[in-house]
Amino acid sequence: MNKNDIITDTVLRIGMNGEGILSHEGKTVFVPFSLTGEKIQFKVLKVESKIAYGKLLEVYTPADCRVRPRCKVFGKCGGCQLQHMGYAAQLKVKEEIIRVCFKKIAGLDVDVKPAIKCTKTYGYRNKLQLPVQYTDEGTKIGFYAENSHRVVPIKDCPINPEWTSGIINAFEKYISEFNIKGYDFKTNEGDLREISVKDVGGNLIITAVITNKPLKGVNRLIDLLKEQLKSEFSLFLNINNTLSNVIYGKEFILKYGPPEYILDTRGIKHKIGVKSFMQVNDEIAYKLYSCVKEMIGDNDDTVVINAYSGAGLLTAILAKNSKHVIGIEIVEEAVDCANKLAKSNGLSEKITNYLGKVEDIMPDIITNETAKGNKLCLVLDPPRKGCDIRVINSIIESGVEKIIYVSCKPSTLARDVGLLVGSLEYINGEIKRVNDYKERYIIRCVKPFDMFPQTKHVETLVCLERK
Repeated sequence: MNKNDIITDTVLRIGMNGEGILSHEGKTVFVPFSLTGEKIQFKVLKVESKIAYGKLLEVYTPADCRVRPRCKVFGKCGGCQLQHMGYAAQLKVKEEIIRVCFKKIAGLDVDVKPAIKCTKTYGYRNKLQLPVQYTDEGTKIGFYAENSHRVVPIKDCPINPEWTSGIINAFEKYISEFNIKGYDFKTNEGDLREISVKDVGGNLIITAVITNKPLKGVNRLIDLLKEQLKSEFSLFLNINNTLSNVIYGKEFILKYGPPEYILDTRGIKHKIGVKSFMQVNDEIAYKLYSCVKEMIGDNDDTVVINAYSGAGLLTAILAKNSKHVIGIEIVEEAVDCANKLAKSNGLSEKITNYLGKVEDIMPDIITNETAKGNKLCLVLDPPRKGCDIRVINSIIESGVEKIIYVSCKPSTLARDVGLLVGSLEYINGEIKRVNDYKERYIIRCVKPFDMFPQTKHVETLVCLERK
C-alpha cells in the first residue's frame, strides 16, 4: 500500500472518532464518513508502519443506516462527524466507543446502558463560535476545517438554532458596509477575529472579538442585528490582540442590551453572563443533572463534594437534598458566581465553595469531613484531560463510599475509573495494567448522555460504590 493508491475494500467497524476502519494488506486503515459493512473506494493519503489513512471516494454498497446529511458543508467543516449516520445507529456507536475504551484502556468489561437520546437531533446547541478570517478572497465567516485554521464559509448550521443565519447575515452586511477585515493568523492583523453567541432561554448574548478598539460602525451593527433577530439580545466587544488560539481577551465592553439573563434549572435561578459556562445542550444537561441527583438520593446525612464545580449550578441543585455540599473550583470568577448563586437561592448555609486546584484542596476536605463522621459522596466533572493522579490517590486513600463521575471524553474516563477500581496502577510515572487486583470500587452504572448529536462526542456518567 502506497500513498495515492486507489483501493476498494469493506469497512469492518467504526472507530473512536466516528471513522470507518478497514484492514488491508496487514494495515489498519481509517476512512472518515464510511460505515460498517460498506464496500467503498478510497484514496490512500498517508501510510505508516501499521496504519494508514484514506479519503472516501465512493460507496458501492451503502449501509442500511446511511442517511443524507443535512449540512451543505458536511465533510468539509470540522464540526460534525456522523451526519451520514441515522440517529439510532449514532447512539449505538457511542455506546460501543465507551465499551471499547473501558476494555482496551482499563481491562474492564462494563455494561453500558442505552444512551439517553436527545429529542432534538438538530438545532440543539445553545452556543456558537464563528471564526472570522481574512483570505485572498476577502473576509469569511464560518467554522474551521478538521485539524486546521482554515475557515470553511457557512450561511447557517443545522445543529445550531435558526438564529444562526440571522447572526451571519447581520455580520456579513456589517463587514461589507464598513470594509471590516477578518483576522489573519500569519500577520496577527485584522479587525474582527471571532463571533460568539450564547442562547440563554431564547435571549442571545453576542460577543464580537476584535483586535483593537474602537470598532467602527457599532451602532449600525446593532441595527442590523435588530433587523435579523426576533429575540432580545446583548452585544459585547472583547479585545484580544494576542497571537494565540485563546478566543477571548480579558476586557469585555457592553455596547447594547442587559449584561445578564436569568435561567431556572430544576428550581435554581441562576444568572448567565458573557463569561458564564453553559452546557451546550439544555435538554441533555437537565437530564444529566437529574440523574446525578437521583443517584445521590435524598440524604440529609450525606455531605457531597462537587469537584470541578464551575459556577455552582449543580452544587446548588444537589444542596436542596443533602446535608451540605462543598464545591471546589480553580477559576476565581466562577467561585464568586457560585457564592452569589447560593445566596440568591437561599442556600448559603448548605453550600461551601473553595477556590483552588482539586488536587491541592480535596484531600484535606475529605480528611476533615471523615473525621466529623460525615457520610461522603463525591461528584467529579473534570476537564477533558481527566483527574490529576493526586486526586485519584486521595479518593482511594479516603474510602469515599460513592463516586459519581461525569466525563465528555471516554478514554480519560476509562483510565481514571481503572485507577479507582484497581485494574490500573500509577507506577514510576506510568500507568500500567494490573492483572490480578483487589477490586476497590464496584461499577454500578455506565450511562451515556447524547449531549452532542451528529458528532463523535458523548457525555458519560459512571457511578462507583466502595466495595
